[in-house]
Amino acid sequence: MKVAILTDGFYPFVTGGMQRHSYFLIKYLARKKVHLRVYFCIQNDLDFQSTIQKIFSEEELQYIEFVEIPFNFKSLFPGFYLIESYLYSKRIYEHLIKDITAFDFIYSKGFTAWYLLKHKQNDFPKIGVKLHGYEMYQYAPDLRTKLQHYLLRIPAHFVTKNADVVFSYGGKITDILMYQLGVQKAKIVELPTGIEKELIQKEETEYHQPIQFVFVGRYEKRKGIENIHQAIKKLLEEKKTFQFHFIGEIPQNLKIENEQVIYHGLITEYTKISEILRSCDVLLCPSYSEGMPNVIVEGMANGLTVIASDVGAVSLLVNDKTGYLLENNDVENLYIVMNRVISEKKEVLQSKKKAALEHIQNFVWEKISDRLLEEIRKLSLPR
Repeated sequence: MKVAILTDGFYPFVTGGMQRHSYFLIKYLARKKVHLRVYFCIQNDLDFQSTIQKIFSEEELQYIEFVEIPFNFKSLFPGFYLIESYLYSKRIYEHLIKDITAFDFIYSKGFTAWYLLKHKQNDFPKIGVKLHGYEMYQYAPDLRTKLQHYLLRIPAHFVTKNADVVFSYGGKITDILMYQLGVQKAKIVELPTGIEKELIQKEETEYHQPIQFVFVGRYEKRKGIENIHQAIKKLLEEKKTFQFHFIGEIPQNLKIENEQVIYHGLITEYTKISEILRSCDVLLCPSYSEGMPNVIVEGMANGLTVIASDVGAVSLLVNDKTGYLLENNDVENLYIVMNRVISEKKEVLQSKKKAALEHIQNFVWEKISDRLLEEIRKLSLPR
């Protein structure tokens, strides 16, 4: 079987939600001896050949052909990203069209199949589209984000409506596809994100005293971090006993100066992040919009229970057994839930941590890649 994978990863698949998802799909399909041609672009001046030798095995690389396509990252004017995304999709098309009928299936991330779908012909293989989380159809926390959403809906609508199959994380992402974009259910394949089995800790960690909260991510309003800061301040004013850890870049002038709040800064090495996570109890992810956050998957794999907004496909991971699912992420609601967790009986919190660790076993890449391969085989039956 031969599959073309069109990625919108700007790095060699190892950083960020979309890029990591691409990396693991490529890795595990190659392990199943599927021949892959991967179209990609790189933002930084990286030694790509050296990098892939580190992140793929020799056996995996026997089944992967990489084709680098240029992408202009210099934002020259508003809307430039969309124009360049279209041109990037055209450059991919111009290379792929030379032997497109040799492929059994085309798996496209983001807007990479935009030009291909515009020029789609009957003898083309089936084309599947995966947009990260359809955030452009979710709540926008400010006017600027709302305007960006409206622009992004143009290509999002086109590629979604014209693809042969649309991959969804599930949950509210599927609802967006069906009820906002009018995609037929038969055309939707639910495929969650996941984690490597080896990264899931073997045993649950004990509840810490005082309770340890953690947030992982950059300072971005969409992630609800401003609400977290306000909720923490309310808890500190009431002299509540807890510690809160932030992993990620936070502007110095926005940091809370209190010994109960610890800022670890930007950490990119997973083992170091994992060490901090395993010293904590509760991960917070009160986002306004999401796909299926890797940070929740990784938090649960490290034995944490989770407080998270009910957005995107988060409800597939977080429920009453594994954590606390928020109907809204405003400051007051976040404060109430955090206060409840601080006062929670040890046995309740420990049971949630245990349930989270057990539940994440259902989201390992071995199972997810099996599911994808099964769907590809169905879709690539003789046309």
